[in-house]
Amino acid sequence: MDRVLCDELLQDIFTRLFQSSPSSSSSVSLVSKRWLHLYRASKTSLSLQLDPRTSTIPTLSVLLSHYPFISSLSLLVSSSSTSTTTNFNDQVLFVVSSSCFSYLKQLRFLAGPVRVSSLLALSRTCKNLTSLSISLSRPLSFNWVVSFSCLKELYVCVCGGDGIEEEFDWNRGYRLFPNQELEVELGLESLSLSGIRADDWGIGWLWRSCKRLKTLQLKSCEGICDGGSFVRCLKGLEEVELRTCRSIVDGVLLKLADNCDYLTSLLVYDGGSKEGLLQFISNCRSNLQNLDLRLPLDLDNDHLSSIAVNLRGLSTLRLQSCCLVTGEGLMTLGISMNSRLEELSLINCDVVEREPGLLATLGQNLKQLRKLDLSYNEMLLDKEFILMLISCSYLIELKLRGCRGLTGLTIQSILKSCKKLESIDIMHCGGIGAESVELFVMNSPRLRRVQVEETKLSDVARTWASNRFIEVVA
Repeated sequence: MDRVLCDELLQDIFTRLFQSSPSSSSSVSLVSKRWLHLYRASKTSLSLQLDPRTSTIPTLSVLLSHYPFISSLSLLVSSSSTSTTTNFNDQVLFVVSSSCFSYLKQLRFLAGPVRVSSLLALSRTCKNLTSLSISLSRPLSFNWVVSFSCLKELYVCVCGGDGIEEEFDWNRGYRLFPNQELEVELGLESLSLSGIRADDWGIGWLWRSCKRLKTLQLKSCEGICDGGSFVRCLKGLEEVELRTCRSIVDGVLLKLADNCDYLTSLLVYDGGSKEGLLQFISNCRSNLQNLDLRLPLDLDNDHLSSIAVNLRGLSTLRLQSCCLVTGEGLMTLGISMNSRLEELSLINCDVVEREPGLLATLGQNLKQLRKLDLSYNEMLLDKEFILMLISCSYLIELKLRGCRGLTGLTIQSILKSCKKLESIDIMHCGGIGAESVELFVMNSPRLRRVQVEETKLSDVARTWASNRFIEVVA
């Protein structure tokens, strides 16, 4: 049979096999040298972890040469001294460049800073790159982005401290444009910046050149180096994430409210002020559909009331660790959005445990819910949750991770009320035992995915899940 099957047919079989059963890839590669070669040629995605102290550049070069059709490459370099890591990182990028990955579209280089010269070399060989994740050192320059003509997604982490000063002589060397103010139109649609400081410069050019942005992520940023340039990239934004950006979040939110007409999704984690967020909600001109907030001390009932009045297009609301929110605020929201809200998350929100009857009332008001996440409400009891489930007959996804107070009674109620459920997460639910898990797997007609500890999976549950193509994540 091995002689009858041609290489192309074997490769097609391998590709289909790996898609349905990724774990089988290691077995295939051990059959013969021919199968090993074809296995490598079938791989389109590769992840490697490198250590400057033990990994060698020649070995990496030989290894990558065995995978000519890689379209997605992820390289993680273990931390070491700054100078050693920087030199090693540049050598690794040089190997990637010299490997002539003409099919490479995504590169995640999770390591320390790299030099601009290495990025320029990369752009000359990997011309089809659409997604790039890298780290840079200060002072910052982004003019090199122009050399990646197909780039749609850019993720940049700025390393702490100052970097390689000689790399940024603005009068000669690697600077692409003599005139720093020269404007171009980059093809970037998604941009993520992490670690920007208030005194960083060189970002204004990036804001002015990103005229097609759809997604913007700012993480642990202390400034945006505005100078009037920032608002120029906001017009077409659809998704924004602000994580741990306390010093700038109010200013950014106000600019979003004034300049974004197409914003559909906003995430704000760990930073802000009550007044700034309230102004955004009150003045937002776009049809916001997804709102995700983790603001323990900066979110209260005033915000929920304003959301109920001004953000009537919301279909998804996620709240995490919101200590100041009460049942009154959530019920006001539920009444306002009873026919529209499809996804609700109340993660580690003690109001769920603090106010009896709250979940039952929310269930009665939000009868169109399709996704519900109540993870890490450790003191949530069966009685409160079951009263909510009675009204949630349309649920297709349910997450109860870390709800230690729930028992097998909850599983029985889910089976009775949620006939359309496709996915459930019951990890770390100490009160739900193996018998309940087995009962649930065998009697859920539409179940396709279950997350639960391996110790709670009986042989019967495993066999049943395998026969019905239910994905089990342990």
